[in-house]
Amino acid sequence: MNKMHVKRGDTVKVIAGKDKGKEGKVVAAIPSQNKVIVEGVAVAKRHQKARVQGQESGIINKEMPINASNVMRVCPKCGKAARVGIKVFEDGSKARYCKKCGETFND
Repeated sequence: MNKMHVKRGDTVKVIAGKDKGKEGKVVAAIPSQNKVIVEGVAVAKRHQKARVQGQESGIINKEMPINASNVMRVCPKCGKAARVGIKVFEDGSKARYCKKCGETFND
């Protein structure tokens, strides 16, 4: 299983691709494929058929996975997209931190 620098719930900024510059929250992370699904980013139209009675059919907008290397975590303190590092404390616990300002994220 791959280790990823972003987790579900992180606010990220897209740094590459057709949605470059957009920000959104990570809805799902797929570590086995090194992909993330970000709300409002990489939206594709899908033609959906009603599978059960009462379900609507038609064209729906669906957020598609993008590569995790194309996003950067937005630091809550400095408000900028920054690389993420991992600090290991004396007691053996770990925490992610912003490499721009040094602020530790409380996950």
